[in-house]
Amino acid sequence: MLKEFILLSLALATAAAAQAGPAPAPATDTYHGVTVVDTYRWLEDAADPDIKAWVTAQNGKSRAYLDGLPMRDAIASELQAFEASTSPFDAFLRQAGGRLFALHFAPTAQQPALVTLALSGDPTNRETIVEPIALDAEGGIAIDWFLPSPDGTRIAVSLSENGSEDGTLHIYDVASGKEIEKPIPRVQYPTAGGSLAWTAGGDAFWYTRFPDDTAPEADRHFFQQAYFHKLGTDSAADPLVLSTQDGLPRTAEIFLDNRYAGPNALASVQLGDGGQWQHWLLTPLGAHTLLARYDDRIAAATIGPDGSLYGIAYKDALNGKIVKLAAPYVGGAAAAKTIVPEDSATALVTEDITKSITISGKRLFVTAIDGGPSVIKVYDLDGGGAELLSTPPISTVAALEPMPGGDLLYRVRSYTRPSYSMLWQAKSAKSVATPFSITSPADFSDVDVARAFAVSKDGTKVPLTIFTRKGLKRDGTTPMILTGYGGYGISSTPGFLGAQIYVWLRNGGAFAIANLRGGGEYGERWHQQGNLLNKQNVFDDFYAAARYLIDNQYTSSKKLGITGGSNGGLLMGATLTQHPGLTRAVASIVGIYDMLRVELDPNGSFNVTEFGSVQDAAQFRALYAYSPYHHITKGTAYPAVFLATGDNDARVNPMHSRKFAAALQASGSKRPVYLRTSAKAGHGIGSSLDETIALEADEAAFMFDQLGLAWTAPKQSGTR
Repeated sequence: MLKEFILLSLALATAAAAQAGPAPAPATDTYHGVTVVDTYRWLEDAADPDIKAWVTAQNGKSRAYLDGLPMRDAIASELQAFEASTSPFDAFLRQAGGRLFALHFAPTAQQPALVTLALSGDPTNRETIVEPIALDAEGGIAIDWFLPSPDGTRIAVSLSENGSEDGTLHIYDVASGKEIEKPIPRVQYPTAGGSLAWTAGGDAFWYTRFPDDTAPEADRHFFQQAYFHKLGTDSAADPLVLSTQDGLPRTAEIFLDNRYAGPNALASVQLGDGGQWQHWLLTPLGAHTLLARYDDRIAAATIGPDGSLYGIAYKDALNGKIVKLAAPYVGGAAAAKTIVPEDSATALVTEDITKSITISGKRLFVTAIDGGPSVIKVYDLDGGGAELLSTPPISTVAALEPMPGGDLLYRVRSYTRPSYSMLWQAKSAKSVATPFSITSPADFSDVDVARAFAVSKDGTKVPLTIFTRKGLKRDGTTPMILTGYGGYGISSTPGFLGAQIYVWLRNGGAFAIANLRGGGEYGERWHQQGNLLNKQNVFDDFYAAARYLIDNQYTSSKKLGITGGSNGGLLMGATLTQHPGLTRAVASIVGIYDMLRVELDPNGSFNVTEFGSVQDAAQFRALYAYSPYHHITKGTAYPAVFLATGDNDARVNPMHSRKFAAALQASGSKRPVYLRTSAKAGHGIGSSLDETIALEADEAAFMFDQLGLAWTAPKQSGTR
């Protein structure tokens, strides 16, 4: 009875807020002679009390619906049970000083802890260094990143609160677990991230920092620069070693690297998020030398143990080639020698800038991708002796970490098995299992995994991975969810489907993932075909994937739901506005929808190299042509929509979700539009376990309800 009373009260509060008074007048802007009306500009100011009340009312409406669904709490309980039954595991492994450092994920823990353990992975040898829940029992403090000193005696950790990714640097003594330096603020922010590289002796480090509060407010999350800090000194006096005076752009993103403990560090500087890179050599004395310019097209680089610069270059090789330049780097990148030419069949992966090229002993390791799945290629340091590590089909490899003796630790991920780490041994040139594996109650043994290709509007073949229960009768009646991303050169690679998708499949639903252009599944060429003026290709690819599922009777428009987040949220918005009758339900998480205003946000400026700018006439036309917010029309029968965002999201301004929800709700469509805003979350990175499960349960319940899938209690099953 109490629950019904609460739901009724929320509904009444929502109705009252909706009738509070007339909305402010629309705003108008003119771009290159085109006048654009912005009806919901008034929803942009999150600090406005009226907007806070509006958000509260929207949350009330969403909670009244979601909490009223009979399967919602049951799904949340099942997800919680999965977490409790999943084995503890260590991830993000780094080797230093003869030990491993990792984030330890314990069942039901709100945040992972930073631990150290023996190279063997013996769990009885695990020791905790930083325990975030000891700092905040509710899980509001998260570890952004960490890096041990080369000898493993000290460790640098960035900590942030409530999903903000606004990081402060802490230095700990590993043996005692005590903090040994005064924290350094502003080392990490979602706009440009944050990074650090230790000197070989571990008594100093290079690190990134943003402007302090004395800078104009508009600049505080831009102009990232690199500093040098000696332990025991005042960070306020740390010297600048790479700055705007060296020509760094306002949207510089700096990644620092000295993983092989050489005398110098490498600073890789990305121009925004579009995949254009400079590479600088930094010395402890403050000297800096530009080794590669943006037009050299070196997408990832490292200084190897031999002092040579190794890089993956896209110039005249959009699948990537490996180049090498010996110290003292005379002539820079232009003088680099190609040691591994471009492979027309597979593309080199450059998403993890600090590990795209990994050297262990006398061998060089890179990851190559073909449409989503990937493999590890092995060469000697001059590019010869090519080998291929054996990996399972339809899997991906990641987290390559050099180990003593020339060995290599790496992680294998697939859709239906939890991830696990393997150790490639240099002496035998074979891989062996390690204790770093995960067991889960999610059993996908009765799930078929099929690879297919949809044909996009321009004839491009788009990979599609389809998951169904064995024996599925293809008659178009199965509730199905399709997802995709398509941006920034980020590939949708195989990874364990997890509890949320398991619950969906267990109850008779189907699921599919599309490898869209804009990603890196077929190299930089695939990325370029889906960015800037070519962004519409991404939406066409996704539409083709949906049509493939419908035309081949996996599902129907009445039973199809789509979901995506961030750039994938833009994909959701474009799909539902361009093809409103394609799907029955859309779940869009932390999405981008107003493409004409996105670059005005701090992180939006970093996206200009990926999306384009309204300042450019051609790019404006492209942005305006697909901007979801600007293509909502009155009287259109849109699918049901679930939007989620977080107050602390500095990657995508929550105003996008507010404006998009308001416009959809005013469109006159008969299907509902729900907006969920969390005060304890940001973009999803660093969220507590409870916050993550609550969002997953809400999204799942929405899809169960809208697509007509009945939830049933799970049977007892073993782990795998």
